[in-house]
Amino acid sequence: MEWKQIPLGPLQTNCYVFWNDNKDCLIFDPGGSGDALIRWLEKEDLNPVAILLTHAHFDHIGAVDDVRDRFGIPVYVHEKEAQWLIDPSLNGSVLFMMEEKISARAADYILTDEQKLVIGSFHLTLFHTPGHSPGSISYYLGDEHVVVAGDTLFMGSIGRSDLPGGNSQQLLASIHDHLLTLPEETIVLPGHGPETSIGHEMDGNPFLNGY
Repeated sequence: MEWKQIPLGPLQTNCYVFWNDNKDCLIFDPGGSGDALIRWLEKEDLNPVAILLTHAHFDHIGAVDDVRDRFGIPVYVHEKEAQWLIDPSLNGSVLFMMEEKISARAADYILTDEQKLVIGSFHLTLFHTPGHSPGSISYYLGDEHVVVAGDTLFMGSIGRSDLPGGNSQQLLASIHDHLLTLPEETIVLPGHGPETSIGHEMDGNPFLNGY
């Protein structure tokens, strides 16, 4: 399987596209610049099968409807942020005084806590990792030794917990209980910035020391 990190939208949020040998692909967090993302997908001759959201803050959902409508694919979000997807006052675009309020239509599939998810040939394990937001999800692709962590864990840092619905102790517990229990070689794909690994963050992330 291959994947690509594509920063999109006003905050350069990392969108991730994973594809298999058949060119079927999953799209994680299409945060904006829908036309550019669609052009890239079509240039690469990929066949999107689903949009998966790590959470529903405005900078992660800006191109959801563009991509969903172009390819006729479903959108997945955690149940605690199902309403955030459609309500700018919840997803942060009102709070941050965006000139254009960002929202999307309701998700097609509502996810709950830890579960297995199979979409075509893709097999994922879902970890509910709240703290940055109440419905944050990390998607673990065990066969690829990769976790798509959204805004939960970054290289040398952790997600913000000072936004509505955030909780710093909950965030640290999510990281320790779900992410740091993964194999150290697991690649961490964060919502912003460069990729890292579980081992690297265990050894050197200053926000995790002494928890």
